[in-house]
Amino acid sequence: MTTDPPRIPPAEPARRKATSMTRVAAASSIGTTIEFYDFFIYGTAAALAFPTVFFPEVDATTATLASFATFAVAFFARPVGAIVFGHFGDRIGRKRTLVWTLLIMGVSTVLIGLLPGYEVGAFGLFQNGIGIAAPIILVILRFLQGFAVGGEWAGATLLTAEYAPAGKRGLYAMFPQLGPAFAFFLSSLTFLVASITVGTASDAFLTYGWRVPFILSMVLVLVGLWVRLAVAETPVFQETQAKRAVEPVATENKLPFLDAVRHQWKEIMIAGGALASLFSLFYMGTAFLTSYATKPTQMGLDRNFVLVAGMIAAVFFGLSTAVSAVYSDRLGRRRVIMTSVVVAVPWVLILFPILEVGGEFAFLIGLIGTLLIFGIAYGPAGALLPELFQARYRYTGAGMGYNLAGILGGAIPPLFAAPLIAGPGSIWVGIMLAVLSSISVLCTYFIVETKDTAINDDAAALEGAA
Repeated sequence: MTTDPPRIPPAEPARRKATSMTRVAAASSIGTTIEFYDFFIYGTAAALAFPTVFFPEVDATTATLASFATFAVAFFARPVGAIVFGHFGDRIGRKRTLVWTLLIMGVSTVLIGLLPGYEVGAFGLFQNGIGIAAPIILVILRFLQGFAVGGEWAGATLLTAEYAPAGKRGLYAMFPQLGPAFAFFLSSLTFLVASITVGTASDAFLTYGWRVPFILSMVLVLVGLWVRLAVAETPVFQETQAKRAVEPVATENKLPFLDAVRHQWKEIMIAGGALASLFSLFYMGTAFLTSYATKPTQMGLDRNFVLVAGMIAAVFFGLSTAVSAVYSDRLGRRRVIMTSVVVAVPWVLILFPILEVGGEFAFLIGLIGTLLIFGIAYGPAGALLPELFQARYRYTGAGMGYNLAGILGGAIPPLFAAPLIAGPGSIWVGIMLAVLSSISVLCTYFIVETKDTAINDDAAALEGAA
């Protein structure tokens, strides 16, 4: 008597049909836009307001360094978020986890907007400020922001990559990658509106003007939740769960983090190194250069012009992200990313000499060039990282690789840039960034091309990892 092999139930066909790619693209793009909007307004405030509001007892250079130290805290929180949310994303689903990352980010951001300063209250409350408690609470809320973002990016890219048809994953994974460009535009716009509304008087801006973008994010979070709750779980995750129920993986660990490190630690390290240049360009461009441009002792540009320049650069950033993502389906993820990191090496060496020419045009060219080169690598990254890892720990693995790059390229350069400029000179900032980009060139060389990988085939992922 023969026994039929156990039948693996298909992913819920009705729910798959109910969720169109348009809705998936919207959910991923809107979600990352909101998450990064919250993240970026912090960077803008760290440059324009936080040194005075939260660190008034120290000199200008130390205050700027302290302000960007709180900015960097989030990057060290991101790998923690990647592991925690990656665990739940690989266990209970991409969609449910993404709802929580959005909520945590939104609440943390609104609370920052309501937080009294060291000596300045908030909206008439705490007239004398709350002293040393202010920067301490700020660091905690910033940690929560980074914790949420650490789990956001991988889930958003998986949402599109696991829904996308074969041969078009670069195209569809482009949508969450456009979120940061939209977010940078919106964050610059809201700060510009706040600055114009309260006038040019610095006291008004420092007292409550900078708070408006943080509090307005509550509206965006509600919109994001509404869109995400309407999306069904990804077909790949449903199929993976069904296989687990019928054919458990004998060697599978209960913690996806341990399986990702055990089986694909090389991919995590290589991805982190390859994308380090990407992060260094982006966060230097969106956060540090805002501070550099507005400081009277450096470029001394008008605050409103710098914000307008950010909006213009965001358009170029979005276009380069979209074009590179689409072309990665034809040319390969590795080749497109390699183009970006190779071009980045000479660019970062000439960036500060361009800025030292002075004037608005020099700053605009420097900012556009930096974000345009970043976008070339960022577009394909949305498809590359999900393709590198097995489905059963894909959320964890992709998040760890991405956030390792965040520490190397996003946390360290802004911390060292201010003292380097104040000390030996800005050329050393360019050298530091060139070293990071050179590391990315080397790591990108070792990336295995993934554009033709079957994303629901764990055997293929393991073969590529070997």
